[in-house]
Amino acid sequence: MSDPLTLRFASTIRARRSGLTDALATPEGLTTWVRDQDLSPYLDTSTFTADEPVREQTVDLRQAVRALFAQAVAPTPPSTADAAALPPFPDALALVNATAAPLSRQLEWRDTWQERVDPTVEGDGARLGAALANAAIDFFAGPLPAQVRVCPAPRCVLYFIKRHPRQEWCSVACGNRARAARHYQQHR
Repeated sequence: MSDPLTLRFASTIRARRSGLTDALATPEGLTTWVRDQDLSPYLDTSTFTADEPVREQTVDLRQAVRALFAQAVAPTPPSTADAAALPPFPDALALVNATAAPLSRQLEWRDTWQERVDPTVEGDGARLGAALANAAIDFFAGPLPAQVRVCPAPRCVLYFIKRHPRQEWCSVACGNRARAARHYQQHR
């Protein structure tokens, strides 16, 4: 099962052996990430090319979304990746709502159900922000936030959706790393 767009967006910060990596660290990185996503009907990702101002706005939005994830897992501590750099929750919520506002969504029927999106803003950057903010609104207004957890594995900085009652980590690799660290501590 593929993760929701909002979780993939928040997961553009990852931990590697060398430290944190940010898929959105450069305009080229943002362009690559966006082209790998399905953002229709908001944005044609095949023609999207980011510049530095769009990258900065997108990173600010990602930090706001990560603040919403931090709120979703409270009172559990948030991800260690950027907990100190997250905006306050009210500011994060306001940014997500303001970024989502320029789109009008309507449901239509033409032999099948279809969503029609009327962007009231120009520019791919604004449409990208609106698409990501609307995805966050859909995600956090649904049932999944109750299942969001912070991965407790050493060095992992990801949030994940607990899909099974016994699931403790975001991935098998993190589970193995956590068990190895626990074994090392016990036999030290």
